[in-house]
Amino acid sequence: MSFKQLFDPETSTLTYLLMDPVSKQAVIIDPVFGQEQRDLAELETMGATLAYIAETHVHADHVTGARLLKETTNCQFISGEDTGITCGDKLMGDGDSVQFGQETLYSVKTPGHTTGCTAYRWRNRLFTGDTLLIGGCGRTDFQQGDAGELFDSLQKLMAFPDETLVYPAHDYKGYRVSNIAQEKLTNDRIKGHTRDSFIDNMNGLNLPNPAKIDVAVPANLVCGNDDRGELDTRVVEHAA
Repeated sequence: MSFKQLFDPETSTLTYLLMDPVSKQAVIIDPVFGQEQRDLAELETMGATLAYIAETHVHADHVTGARLLKETTNCQFISGEDTGITCGDKLMGDGDSVQFGQETLYSVKTPGHTTGCTAYRWRNRLFTGDTLLIGGCGRTDFQQGDAGELFDSLQKLMAFPDETLVYPAHDYKGYRVSNIAQEKLTNDRIKGHTRDSFIDNMNGLNLPNPAKIDVAVPANLVCGNDDRGELDTRVVEHAA
């Protein structure tokens, strides 16, 4: 198996393992603090060597599991070039790519939920982070969020072929995969909206702040470390 989707029930986070079946080199997307042993066990079952950790953005709803995974596997860490992180081995611009074995992971800049949001394309799959959720999208009221930029990023994703599979960073309704055609038809955040109406809708959501954004964001800017180089808490908050 060259693809594995994992779910953290506490934070409703979806984590993804991608593997080149020949070299057994792998990428993990959006790991969660506290699930590192699960992830390492899955890699061992797959017979994989972790080459890259890829973050879709600086999360405010959970702390990344990147630190321990990187220390354990000596892999590299990639994220978007506008995230402001201080721990990246490679900061990805639009259309940049990394190789793992004979496979290629491409970056797609998708700002709006946060300034550094980056989706990743692999084969016929898009890993959309919080930019595009199944039937929804990320909120835009913190971390330099911008509803206009998010609208533009969603249009960029909607331009992919209809059959392109969509794998988000979170789901709260029991969904696990969608595709571009389905999101065009059924995503109420997208269908029927002009740029102006989308901005008005997003700016009127009036959602509460993430419960522990002050813990998660500083930790994730340094790949999961806090000021002491350790973490003893997990944080949860739903996206819009």
